[in-house]
Amino acid sequence: MRDDAGQAPPLAIVRPDWVDHYGHMNMAFYLAVFDMATDQLWPELGLGPAFRAQGLGTFAAETWVNYVREVREGMPLNCTNEVLGFDGKRLLALHRMHHATEGWLAAENEVLYLCVDLEARKVAAWPQAILDRFAALATGNPPRRLALRRRE
Repeated sequence: MRDDAGQAPPLAIVRPDWVDHYGHMNMAFYLAVFDMATDQLWPELGLGPAFRAQGLGTFAAETWVNYVREVREGMPLNCTNEVLGFDGKRLLALHRMHHATEGWLAAENEVLYLCVDLEARKVAAWPQAILDRFAALATGNPPRRLALRRRE
């Protein structure tokens, strides 16, 4: 959906109840907005209803947030998404939060997601069709903090 000027609506607008006693968005709501960004990315990757119909889902195993610039009540926010890397059971993605009209970077979020068998509640392998989508969209850019596997 676009407005009269052809602009997509913001992903989120900072609500009064998201603001802490310092007058800026509380850290918990950064993650809430990044979770909304995940919901935008999943259809591109084939991780929507058809994926769940196979009994599979995604769980976030690890997350890192870099707060770049203060976000305050009423500010419109958008996010961009990037596939950094993947393997047979993991996906590493980056979300960047921007002020929706001014464009400046507010925060970054790296997330390590796992493919999970929803009945067994255990990590499972991605289906080949999903791996193909990851490969088509992966940028190969290095993550800043997280890795597909733990460093020893």
